Amino acid sequence: MRILLLGEYSNFHNTLKAGLEKNGHEVLLAGRKDGFKGYPVDIDFDPVLFSKTLFRKVKNFIFLILKIDISTLEIVYTFYRNRKQLKGFDIVQIINEFPIRSTPFIEKKLLNFIFKHNKKVILSACGEDTTYIKYLLKSDLSHHILSPFLRNPKLKPHFEPSLKYLKPSFKKLSEFVIKNVNYIIPGDFDYEMAYRNKTKVKPLIPFPVNTEKNTVLALNIEGKIKIFHGISRSNYYKKGNDIFVQVLEEIQEKYKNKIEIIQVESIPYKDYIELYNESHILLDQTYVYDHGYNALEAMAQGKVVFSGFSDEFKSHYNITKKIGIHTTPNVEEIVKNLSWLIENPKEILEIGKNARAYIEDQHDYIKVAKTYVDTWNSYL
Repeated sequence: MRILLLGEYSNFHNTLKAGLEKNGHEVLLAGRKDGFKGYPVDIDFDPVLFSKTLFRKVKNFIFLILKIDISTLEIVYTFYRNRKQLKGFDIVQIINEFPIRSTPFIEKKLLNFIFKHNKKVILSACGEDTTYIKYLLKSDLSHHILSPFLRNPKLKPHFEPSLKYLKPSFKKLSEFVIKNVNYIIPGDFDYEMAYRNKTKVKPLIPFPVNTEKNTVLALNIEGKIKIFHGISRSNYYKKGNDIFVQVLEEIQEKYKNKIEIIQVESIPYKDYIELYNESHILLDQTYVYDHGYNALEAMAQGKVVFSGFSDEFKSHYNITKKIGIHTTPNVEEIVKNLSWLIENPKEILEIGKNARAYIEDQHDYIKVAKTYVDTWNSYL
């Protein structure tokens, strides 16, 4: 089967590609590299010319005056220069409603080409898009990634990348994509909730994790407990980085001789992995109900992750053992749970063992890739 994966999000499509190739399929990954994370792609739509100092200054000046990002012209050029390679696939899976990340107008034009020249196009529901943001604002969830903004509207500048999906142009793009795809597959429980009532939605397929690259590390719990916190400045409030910073200040004061804190900010994925490999505990997110890629890969290594392990998530997967620490935006609660682990380090090994078993059972990349192929073939 010839498969095109369009767009990248937190290493999802790279990992799926590896699993599909292990199962004997021909796969092309085209898209952008997910910002500073720098994931590899076969066809790269990231603007190169406008990343250079002089052209970047020109771009910024034009945007300041006309509110037009001229670097999108380079995206269009790259797409059409490679258009022959983007035709004739049995399956195209787009990462979400805005996979190429140009402008809504241009995105519709480029995606229309994809719809016309390939057999079947599937929408993967993951990452922020119009459907997800609209759902959060209408939901009665106790907390979600927009909660900090709803509590404090002064934070709006930090949430503009999310709120832009409510603009008419993005709403039209969302309608266009959902109308033209064959069906929709959610990537985790947070996105499944948002897409649940869409007519084309199919059962959730868990994110794939490369269980060969992400092996269990022999962590020494006799010395200091190492706590890793990766800060994403662009998602600082959405991920709850501000809450984790407060937590770590308290924990540092309380257990300064028992712990080592590793805190990094907006670094490329390969550097991030090297720095967090020796940690015992990963602080991931505070506003989600399931957990994302950083959490999954850490769990595959047998680490204890603070992220979304909600009752709804556990019910969906029929989980009875503790595989992580469910984390809400509550400083006292997180401090309490961290303190318990620091004072009972054997629990770290037990939870880490359960986490690894869960990843092997639900997220192994070769199994997940086969599930995708079976699902793609099941629905006309």
